[in-house]
Amino acid sequence: MQLKRQRRILVLPLIPQIPQLDLTLVLIPMALLGVNIDHVATVRQARRTYEPDPVFAAGEALLGGADIITIHLREDRRHIQDRDLKLLRETVPSGLNLELACVPEMIQIACEVCPNQVTLVPERREEVTTEGGLNVVGDTVRIDYAIRRLQELGIEVSLFIDPDQQQLEAALALQVQAVELHTGSYALATGSAQSLELDRLTAAAAIATQSGLKLNAGHGLNYLNVIPVAQIARMQELNIGHSIVSRAIFVGLRTAVSDMKRLITDASLVR
Repeated sequence: MQLKRQRRILVLPLIPQIPQLDLTLVLIPMALLGVNIDHVATVRQARRTYEPDPVFAAGEALLGGADIITIHLREDRRHIQDRDLKLLRETVPSGLNLELACVPEMIQIACEVCPNQVTLVPERREEVTTEGGLNVVGDTVRIDYAIRRLQELGIEVSLFIDPDQQQLEAALALQVQAVELHTGSYALATGSAQSLELDRLTAAAAIATQSGLKLNAGHGLNYLNVIPVAQIARMQELNIGHSIVSRAIFVGLRTAVSDMKRLITDASLVR
């Protein structure tokens, strides 16, 4: 008897379709968020105690989505202390931005600690907070010396300046890598005056980026005014502190940082 050969059909499991990535989103540069934790130290120093610890605050900020931790070591040590700087240099993996005055003592400290970035800022002991940009035009020799010392150690240097063409040209002449545009006047203005200040920032930003400078901005930015600044073309880094720490009192630091990070990311997608 001749047996009929049965055909066997091999059934393979279905392979799920992998959706195509939208590469337009991948290629859009996002502005980074630098969280300034000075005011966590301000609360601690109000009682000259050990809490809240800005080192712990940096960890919470990073978990909330911060890309950079920013601190200002002032000459009078009113908030951040030398101990904070040393510990943060050891524990912040993503990037530490150290703001300081252009004086020999502070430059020497920066050279010893070697943060990822140093932002040179003006400083007056009687001021509550930084009140304006660095006068690069009027203090070229001293600033140039500081830049050379820091750059020799591989530290990226940024100058905190007003959105002014003369100051930008002076910064370019010193071959600095980055500028941080002072957004204080924009933050304090309202209505049409704020629109004019935004135009100033946008014009200064265009000069900076067309000249090859890394573009940062900060001072007075909050949840209500940050979006237009984050939408400026080729904005790379926004440093924000007071508004985030203020909101953190009510919602926690991790959430406050996450909320700001989301605003900046969404703004970057439509600029």
